[in-house]
Amino acid sequence: MNAMKHMEAIFFTVAAIGIGAVFATSEPQPLVVAAERPLFIHPDVQMPVVTVAAKRLSAAEKAELM
Repeated sequence: MNAMKHMEAIFFTVAAIGIGAVFATSEPQPLVVAAERPLFIHPDVQMPVVTVAAKRLSAAEKAELM
């Protein structure tokens, strides 16, 4: 019955020991960098441009909106 009261602590302890054992016994994997193809921008594609045509609010107009 006492073990049922501490089941959460038992679970976390077992999980921590298990995770630690996995890291302690595993072999380090080599780092693989996948940059075999160079990145490039296609010369025929143009970047989209957004133009906003609006007037700025004056300080009085801003205060009026608040």
